[in-house]
Amino acid sequence: MDEIVRDGARAMLAAALQAEVAAYVAAHADALDEHGRRLVVRNGSHVQREVLTAAGAVAVRVPRVNDKRIDESTGQRLRFASAILPAWARKSRRLAEVLPLLYLHGLSTGDFVPALQQFLGSDAGLSASTITRLTSQWQEEAAAFNTRSLAGTDYVYMWVDGIHLKVRLQQEKLCLLVMIGVRADGTKELIAVADGYRESTESWADLLRSCKRRGMRAPVLAVGDGALGFWAALREVFPTTKEQRCWFHAGGNVLNCLPKSAQPAARGALAEIFNAEDKTHALRAVKMLQADYGVKWPKAVAKITEHVDVLLAFYDYPAEHWVHLRTTNPIESTFATVRLRQRVTKGPGSRKAGIAMAFKLIESAQTRWRAVNAPHLVALVRAGATFQKGKLVERPDESGSDQQVA
Repeated sequence: MDEIVRDGARAMLAAALQAEVAAYVAAHADALDEHGRRLVVRNGSHVQREVLTAAGAVAVRVPRVNDKRIDESTGQRLRFASAILPAWARKSRRLAEVLPLLYLHGLSTGDFVPALQQFLGSDAGLSASTITRLTSQWQEEAAAFNTRSLAGTDYVYMWVDGIHLKVRLQQEKLCLLVMIGVRADGTKELIAVADGYRESTESWADLLRSCKRRGMRAPVLAVGDGALGFWAALREVFPTTKEQRCWFHAGGNVLNCLPKSAQPAARGALAEIFNAEDKTHALRAVKMLQADYGVKWPKAVAKITEHVDVLLAFYDYPAEHWVHLRTTNPIESTFATVRLRQRVTKGPGSRKAGIAMAFKLIESAQTRWRAVNAPHLVALVRAGATFQKGKLVERPDESGSDQQVA
């Protein structure tokens, strides 16, 4: 069965490469020399090589292209570069994404080769030195990322969370301080990932100060859980940024204070609040929650009523963005497979390596993040536009309440 799967993967990869080359040649069929001969033609195949894929090691012969065109700006020959299988690649990009995940799950560097060899059926392109070299390279990339300039990027919204991992570390758990932002064009992007100390105010303040020194502008809204460390740091470094508490964490805190028999109905009552038609209806749902549960379980209800302003802040922004601003889901979903890992595996791991692996994990996930709904409205939020019931009522370049947009 394994051989059948690998044969199928080999055939699919070969067909994809052939189609890619055929499309490239056809796209430049009108490029001719002075004798009327094509400048872009097929030219056999490269030497066969093994490539590691999720289906195992497969042997492929990448088609070769002879491109005689000259780049007018540089004067150099143009070359065909496969987007499916880059030159000299020995493993698929998906496999490269698996390595950081396995490290964060507790796999030691020396265990990668035998573990992946059993899974893939080959150790081609893998060795302990290869894994060590990749780890060092990723540490350098993570360090460079956290020192880059932020002056040219405007993050309008920001999600923050502290991810506690006890992986391959015999000392205290690694606490990752993660910040993900929404650019003015609506795309999501990692802002920073750094080592912190139990989500303390000083740890968050150090990270926020670093971002500010490197040119980061104060976000309009920050979304996070109820950890007091971040909010105290935010008020110190970016005092103009509004606060939005995460409903995923808030709902969990409420349910933890209720008996199991009351939790199903309470979930529905909480959903009535954060899925309300607008803030007015949400406040009405809060009063209903207080009336139904406040007498028997005042501590549970207090977790909502004492923070109602920062829990309902998202209603002041475009309705299309509400689903994005209610929770820290971009961070939660990325770390869902590793954040609850508690077992310490053999041998202490490096905190720098842990940060680097987390950075690569987010970097990989970032390519699959979609932009927020109605991305064109993000720039209006930054410009100070007013929204009522989720709808735009005043453009930032307009003055006076008589100039309203229907």
